[in-house]
Amino acid sequence: MNPFQAIHSPNMPEVLEKLGGTIILTTYQTGKVILLSASEGKISQLVRDFERPMGISFYEDLMAMALRSNITIFKQSDELAKTYPKKKDTYDTLFYPTASNLTSFIDTHDVTFSQQGLIAVNTAYSCLVKIDGANSFEVVWKPPFINEFKNGDACHLNGCCTDENQNIRYVTGFGQTNEKQGWRLNKLTGGFLMDVTTNEFLCENLAMPHSPRIYKNELYVLLSATEELIKVDRITGEKTTIAKIDGFIRGLSFYENYAFIGVSKLRKSHTFGDLPIARKKLLAGVVIVDINTGEKVSELLYEGELEEIYDVHFIPNKKRVNIINHPMSQQHPAILTPNHTAWIVKKEKVE
Repeated sequence: MNPFQAIHSPNMPEVLEKLGGTIILTTYQTGKVILLSASEGKISQLVRDFERPMGISFYEDLMAMALRSNITIFKQSDELAKTYPKKKDTYDTLFYPTASNLTSFIDTHDVTFSQQGLIAVNTAYSCLVKIDGANSFEVVWKPPFINEFKNGDACHLNGCCTDENQNIRYVTGFGQTNEKQGWRLNKLTGGFLMDVTTNEFLCENLAMPHSPRIYKNELYVLLSATEELIKVDRITGEKTTIAKIDGFIRGLSFYENYAFIGVSKLRKSHTFGDLPIARKKLLAGVVIVDINTGEKVSELLYEGELEEIYDVHFIPNKKRVNIINHPMSQQHPAILTPNHTAWIVKKEKVE
């Protein structure tokens, strides 16, 4: 079976066409980035190879993507898309790799552009780090209960987001522990949501929280183990369930009144085998939810070997998006400057 064979709600093409954008998914389990778009009543998939793709973030015409041992920056170009050598006049925008910061394997989860620069969640070392090209990374914040800098994934710090002023504001993790892999002992109720500006917990006792996001001044979080999209009062920490979604949910993006949520199967391991949702028959994919009503609007789910989604983003106003990985950039080199972009045509050397 094709690992990317998918089933979807009958209205999925209509919903995507109406919204006029593209969904991008990262699936580290298969080493793929998937772009979903719709035209003429059909869903199109563009699948690219990447080494363990995790969190992605957008800022103006830039995209950052966390990979196994580096964080790569891509520049968006409509002109390169239009003139893409393999398929001219097919795509309306294209992301081309322009820089790569080698971090070694630090189990990077979320990444985000901020006023403090490009920030990544360094899950292995339980901290937030700045990525600037001068070092593998620079530590900019760690939870107050982490008393030393060491590799061990003590609290499974995984998510981060910025506030309305693009300052790093909230993080999620699985346990308030300083011991190596300590979060595993209380993973179902040990999760937290913390304000990094005050070092105070906004919420505790959460069920494996992921993907904190601020949208229209509201703070949203996914509770992966209880299949809930929740909204959190930023003053009191009061939680309101917006929707229940079948699956281990992780990866969250918004557009208009819709939330785009990644859903995953549960991997067969001691980490997830004892979760209540392990008894369900689950599929991985993306679900679209109306945040005003909590109702599921549409979904696309994979029937093949694709089992885990990490991040989900909606790219507005671009109905056909292309992305170039590093090997492809060697095959089809391009030049990008503030005033000029073009594919480099290789010419045979003439003696």
